[in-house]
Amino acid sequence: MASAPSSFSPPAGSGPSSRERDSEAGLHLPETARELVKILVAGPFGVGKTTLIDSVSEIRPLHTEEHLTQASVAVDDLAGVRDKTTTTVAIDFGRISLGGGIVLYLFGTPGQERFRSLWDDIAYGALGALVLVDTRRIDDSFDVLGMVEESGLPYAVALNTFPDSKNYGEEQLRRALDLEHDTPLVMCDARDTNSSVDALLALVQHLIDRNNRRTEPR
Repeated sequence: MASAPSSFSPPAGSGPSSRERDSEAGLHLPETARELVKILVAGPFGVGKTTLIDSVSEIRPLHTEEHLTQASVAVDDLAGVRDKTTTTVAIDFGRISLGGGIVLYLFGTPGQERFRSLWDDIAYGALGALVLVDTRRIDDSFDVLGMVEESGLPYAVALNTFPDSKNYGEEQLRRALDLEHDTPLVMCDARDTNSSVDALLALVQHLIDRNNRRTEPR
């Protein structure tokens, strides 16, 4: 399965906590920043969007999470995510600087259908989306993939690995998710910085390739 090898070197302080990252790297954009890119991190409830943004952000991530309560039992399906105790109710936000002066602003979107009305507002101005998928709950990804496609955003799909994730062949997954042949499909461990960055790089390369194809002389 495709993977984007990364030449990314985590900034100083990327190992410590988010608070330590703030104090060491600062909140200001690096002087080398040339391209500021808004990216959505999308996917169903409990797929690892918050975890991925936490793992890569060079600033302290912004989270809008609330604890799950009995009131949400009827609307939040905890099958496969029984250990989850919180849910994003607006956005997660983080920032990461890549090579070549590219800075990604990462906006994590809520995964539940009841937050669909927020989608257009959050997606406004985004250049692409990284869609996280849990192979234990593939059907849960269809609504999110539908929203991304309806918005017209180019996207890459990252299969977030869990200890009991099911193994499928790439072609089988592409058919199940109804992906176009050029849509990147990569493996990802949202807890791991380099793995998460590789998934984002696969999306960035996809956006660059699409733009190059559009600007090629005919």
